[in-house]
Amino acid sequence: MDYHMVVLDLDGTLTNSEKKVTERTKKALTDYMEHGGTVVLASGRPTYGIIPLARELHLDTYGGYILSFNGGQIISCEKNEVIYQKELPSGVPKLLGEKAKEHDVGILTYEGDHIVTETPENIYAQKESFINKMPIQKIEDFSSYVNFPVTKCLMVADGDYLARVEEQLKMELGSRYSILRSEPYFLEIMPEGIDKAQSLERLLAHVGIERKEMAAFGDGFNDRSMLVYAGLGVAMGNAQEPVKEAADYIAPTNDEDGVAWVIEHMIMQEEASASNCSM
Repeated sequence: MDYHMVVLDLDGTLTNSEKKVTERTKKALTDYMEHGGTVVLASGRPTYGIIPLARELHLDTYGGYILSFNGGQIISCEKNEVIYQKELPSGVPKLLGEKAKEHDVGILTYEGDHIVTETPENIYAQKESFINKMPIQKIEDFSSYVNFPVTKCLMVADGDYLARVEEQLKMELGSRYSILRSEPYFLEIMPEGIDKAQSLERLLAHVGIERKEMAAFGDGFNDRSMLVYAGLGVAMGNAQEPVKEAADYIAPTNDEDGVAWVIEHMIMQEEASASNCSM
């Protein structure tokens, strides 16, 4: 196959509006892996929120990978081991808690199998809880509570306002941390050098695949870097406009089995090529 690795964002890409992977998409990905392809689930979600989908797709059997926290952690599903991890420096969650209060936005992070935040009633914190199937634990003060290692903090607010907060934080802190929005209402703050493209470069070096042999699928702002980096960048029909502009190809939407549509065509081309070679 031209593309030996397929990298999939989850929300708005692999999953439909009901946060489910359709049977057609499951079959297409299984066929792709049966043909020797490697599947990577790359998301801003915490690892806990990706594992159920990895199991559903049997990535442990087929040797797939999880790239969580936008690349802050990379896990081999087959070996069940972390092959890369980077955490925010000590003291940064305290600083971010203070910045969240300064800008009047919600902030959360992850502890074990739950989300911790001062504002569990926040609609965007509840959305993050629903997406990842993680309960929310209310804490009194984010800055003093989060004194343990974390890979990502997430600021949450209305998208128009959060865009202005993003600009301000990048001016104040951007040279030291990776700051980006995965959704209009989610502002992710991670260690410097963490985004999907840079972490995929680390993974490709680990598995011995070249970037031209990788196809990446996405719809959100945090997917743009990997679509530009990949040999084939596929934006979903429901993608943000800047993401579509960065892509090589626009697929049908996530509710129209866009991922399956592209994968099926990859397999058809591979089989046609093999048939021609055997003549």
